[in-house]
Amino acid sequence: MRIVRDRTFVSPSDRGAAVAIGNFDGVHRGHQAVIDLARAAARAEAAPLGVLTFSPHPREYFSPDAPPFRLMSREARAHRLEKLGIDVLYDIAFNRQLADLTAEEFAAEVIRDQLGLAHVVVGADFCFGKNRAGTAAMLAEFGASMGFGVTIADLLETDGATVSSTAIREALSAGRPRDAAAMLGHWHRIEGPVIGGEQRGRVLGYPTANMSIEGLHPPRHGVYAVLVDVRDGPHKGSYHGAASLGVRPMFGENTPNIETFLFDFSGDLYGATLSVALVEWLRGEEKFDSLDALIAQMDADCARARSILAST
Repeated sequence: MRIVRDRTFVSPSDRGAAVAIGNFDGVHRGHQAVIDLARAAARAEAAPLGVLTFSPHPREYFSPDAPPFRLMSREARAHRLEKLGIDVLYDIAFNRQLADLTAEEFAAEVIRDQLGLAHVVVGADFCFGKNRAGTAAMLAEFGASMGFGVTIADLLETDGATVSSTAIREALSAGRPRDAAAMLGHWHRIEGPVIGGEQRGRVLGYPTANMSIEGLHPPRHGVYAVLVDVRDGPHKGSYHGAASLGVRPMFGENTPNIETFLFDFSGDLYGATLSVALVEWLRGEEKFDSLDALIAQMDADCARARSILAST
């Protein structure tokens, strides 16, 4: 998958694509349905399949001090889109210059002139342009006059409810990762590099790989059964494990993070990139009376996680 970040300089080979447009936070089943329509258009027009998205998310741009809401990082989103067979990812900067474009200017300048797109697919609730004044219907009118095709995708529903990033966040906040996965079409994953910790887990007999969750919507704090992909390095591969997500109340107030213990693993993971999939919430965070009580609970957590993951 090729990634285009500069909309002012696009090579001829990356023009003429059929693309799905949106923020694609989580790349959930509704997003995948939009991408599938773009895939059909790409095949019909013998064009590359693309996704047009924005970094930072417009919501982050306009409200930088709001609580974190993103389901995945920019890199994790790219990984997921690559798995879906995207040829070109147009991950363009959302800045004041872009935000000030009217809906018609966005269609003419970005879609037609700079990216040279042949066909675009958007959801029925798509809004664009300054003050979100442009609608999907308006985009179809612009496409007809400016020479690019437009398909408007119906919103996807499951069990009578619309699949949305908001609904997925609500499921994760409630400690229901399986419900989130049903809407996502895949496990919710936290991805990033392993960072240095205080090595308490090593002392307790449970060495963990520590990762930051800064900038991400925090799922319900607690202990989870997890599936882990080590993406690079000498230990690259897939593992089962248990993870603690939260502030670690046993050891005082700390910045929220995720600490993952990999079953039947021995090695150094510092600097490696991990993708940790939340499968099932086991319990909330607790402050124990002693380290022995904590270790006994960790033994029980890992035994339960092993049993859950054996049938996953």
